[in-house]
Amino acid sequence: MRLSKVKNRVFPIIIGLVLVLISCGSKSKNDSAQNNDTVKQVIDDNNSNFNDDIIVAANLTDVYLPLLKDKRVGIVANQTSVIFKGISSSKSLSTSNYSHIVDSLLQRDVNIKKVFAPEHGFRGKADAGELVKDGIDTKTNIPIVSLYGNNKKPSPEQLANLDVVIFDIQDVGARFYTYISSLHYVMEACAEAKIPVIILDRPNPNGNYVDGPILEPAHKSFVGMHPIPIVHGMTIGEYAKMINGENWLEGKTTCALTVIEMQNYTHDKPYNLPIKPSPNLPNDKSINLYPSLCFFEGTNVNAGRGTSKQFQIYGSPYLDKTVYSFKYIPMPNEGAKYPKHDGVLCYGEDLTKRENLKQIDLSYLIKAYQNSIDKKVFFNDFFTKLAGTKALRMQIEAGVSEKEIRETWADGLLQFKHKRDKYLIYK
Repeated sequence: MRLSKVKNRVFPIIIGLVLVLISCGSKSKNDSAQNNDTVKQVIDDNNSNFNDDIIVAANLTDVYLPLLKDKRVGIVANQTSVIFKGISSSKSLSTSNYSHIVDSLLQRDVNIKKVFAPEHGFRGKADAGELVKDGIDTKTNIPIVSLYGNNKKPSPEQLANLDVVIFDIQDVGARFYTYISSLHYVMEACAEAKIPVIILDRPNPNGNYVDGPILEPAHKSFVGMHPIPIVHGMTIGEYAKMINGENWLEGKTTCALTVIEMQNYTHDKPYNLPIKPSPNLPNDKSINLYPSLCFFEGTNVNAGRGTSKQFQIYGSPYLDKTVYSFKYIPMPNEGAKYPKHDGVLCYGEDLTKRENLKQIDLSYLIKAYQNSIDKKVFFNDFFTKLAGTKALRMQIEAGVSEKEIRETWADGLLQFKHKRDKYLIYK
């Protein structure tokens, strides 16, 4: 996979005129809400050598800083919320190649009043599902408000001293990855408080396909809030537009939304994440396999937590060792203080050398079920929340083939793709 590079751009003089237009257009919250505004970028045709380099929206400070002038700012951020320096976005990225957006904006005299932290926390160290507590950022002394645990939606009191909220989080494009659920609640709270939201868009590393069963309303949860497939093929900015456009916020309210677009991004362009988006997605392979292997979180199979190959291997002491030759022992590590089958020998598969997937692969799940020593305890109640439907478990238990299962998704996926087209920013 080609390594993408992220560069700061030197905008031509004409950018001043663009900023004036943007500033004027942002004066009316109602206009922003009704039009689902997307801030367009100016690309210098003379700099053709930049065409292959994806420039994330956070780097386009000349575009969004005017929207923050004299404003009290809240920001939804974690360890991926960075502004890159120079041209580096490679796997060898060091801290000298980027700065956290909070630090950068403070240096530019932006009045940041509060940071909102999603699952895994502001610095991205917490386990999946671990309670993240409120606190103070030791580096900046800015209050941190957790959006995970009992307080998933910002309260009116937490928003009371803010004029605008920025959302800048690297997503991976899967319905059960909870950053888009946090996005929903932030938009809903800000809509109710009449506070505009600015999305700083970032690539979706799984944005080149759409796949999986559509979530059924009866199985709505924090790992699936909307009637979308498991892999939705949208960026955070595009997804925010869909949340508004489909009236998914409580009371069918609409958030005053501005999306700052990336430059040079398309859904088919590979993007190597330079910073892991959460502790258990350490590399591109894990991110590619995540939509397929996360089903194991709803079974008695370990998906690599407690190893250095999270979401790249799977195994269980309850799988038939005459079928599976690969074995490993999960042990506590960062992001998995209490891994499933801690200290117990597990039999399974190592998928690190497999070709990258372009659709969800159910073969690992089906094979594991078929070769489970005790099928009665293979699934747990969390599986249906992850799948978004009871049908998938029933199909696997009944021995339905992957091809036949995928055929049952076809109509729902076709309808979703048609709906999705209305909100795409990038082709």
